[in-house]
Amino acid sequence: MSNEEPPFRVRGFNHVALVCSDMRRTVEFYGGVLGMPLIKTIDLPDGMGQHFFFDAGGGNSLAFFWFPDSPAAAPGVAAPVTVPGFGEWISAIGSLNHVAFDVPADKFEEYRTRLKARGVKVAPIVNHDDSETQVAEHMHPGVYVRSFYFQDPDGILLEFACWLREFTPEDVRHAPRTAADRVRH
Repeated sequence: MSNEEPPFRVRGFNHVALVCSDMRRTVEFYGGVLGMPLIKTIDLPDGMGQHFFFDAGGGNSLAFFWFPDSPAAAPGVAAPVTVPGFGEWISAIGSLNHVAFDVPADKFEEYRTRLKARGVKVAPIVNHDDSETQVAEHMHPGVYVRSFYFQDPDGILLEFACWLREFTPEDVRHAPRTAADRVRH
């Protein structure tokens, strides 16, 4: 790794902005169910809509726009249809596939149980490793992150994930693919 000063000192996300169909329902889910404090609300000028911000921890925010004239959701294009393991989860170029929230490893299973108790449908726990399937049936030292997926009321794919080890230079070993590598249909 280089000791050179990076061109930009990014400190995390200021905010990630998504679009919802019902701001009240969004506030109830992110504020009430997930416990993220609502930290800023804006009524956009000329009746264009609203923009609300939630504290996602660590100095990061999750924001939502509500536009009265938004097009309908486009699962399978602008977002996954469902959660991994339950169906199609590929989304279009330029879309948001999912938002993964970092949670403490020692609270991971408890948080899954809490979401289920609040009526949120959650996918099975996935132990991500470097095997051919990238999923371990049982925990082992090669599992680098544990996660589970769920959706918000608008079908936005969310994930609770916890890192289990530090990454090393050996974890960066794949050449990036290009547009020329895409499958032609």
